[in-house]
Amino acid sequence: MPELPEVETVVRSLAPSLPGRRIIRAEFKSRFVTPGDRDALASAVANRTISAIRRHGKFIVIELDRGHLIVHLGMTGKLLLDATPGTHAYGVFYLDNGVLVYDDPRQFGRIEYAQELPARVARLGPDPLAVGFTEFEQDIRSRRGVIKPLLLNQRFLRGIGNIYADEALHKARIHPKAAASRLSRERTFRLFQAINDVLRLAIEHRGSSVSDYVDGAGERGSFQLLHRVYGREGEPCLECGAPIRRIVIAQRGTHYCPRCQRR
Repeated sequence: MPELPEVETVVRSLAPSLPGRRIIRAEFKSRFVTPGDRDALASAVANRTISAIRRHGKFIVIELDRGHLIVHLGMTGKLLLDATPGTHAYGVFYLDNGVLVYDDPRQFGRIEYAQELPARVARLGPDPLAVGFTEFEQDIRSRRGVIKPLLLNQRFLRGIGNIYADEALHKARIHPKAAASRLSRERTFRLFQAINDVLRLAIEHRGSSVSDYVDGAGERGSFQLLHRVYGREGEPCLECGAPIRRIVIAQRGTHYCPRCQRR
């Protein structure tokens, strides 16, 4: 599933071109991607002008002159500018200059229209690239449970998923099963800094293309070439040489170094 760096890269790739364009008409073909009245959705966005595009956690928010389009890419979603609609094009926006295509083979993503951000989106936690350390530390102290599932909790921080939770924990040298509220202040700060460093570096390399992810121009990212633990089960740790292990925590595959990340 595309995470914060991938969604940010998509937004940045579309931001120079989308604002100012008008949606002439739209077509939606999936009851999964666009549940409900698809004709009403098409009518709501027709003749609306795009004013801005931004990221909110893992969501892409396309601001219109009236209302918002909220897009979640799910597992295999792509938002492509001036692409030819194919078999899996379940959302097509015909613009006054070009076309914006939502392509999603597995149909786990979602497109919706609302006057304001839906409550479930608006209530997400702070952005990890904007939150301060004081707020981060206070929140982590109030949480029960282990650290890996907490990092995946979008009410704690919005936008982090499996890849970047594993990478940040490795950089901070924290075991994924460590108790969140028992982390020392020093380790908490290391994690705070690691999250920022990993996310910013991933954005610099335009995200991780480990599956279907591409940006708005159809270009792949390259951060997967810099992964230290994610997807490297059995390979030597790049810090100490110990074999990377994979375990399951809260039903999520988790990669870590047993030597660098002791409990």
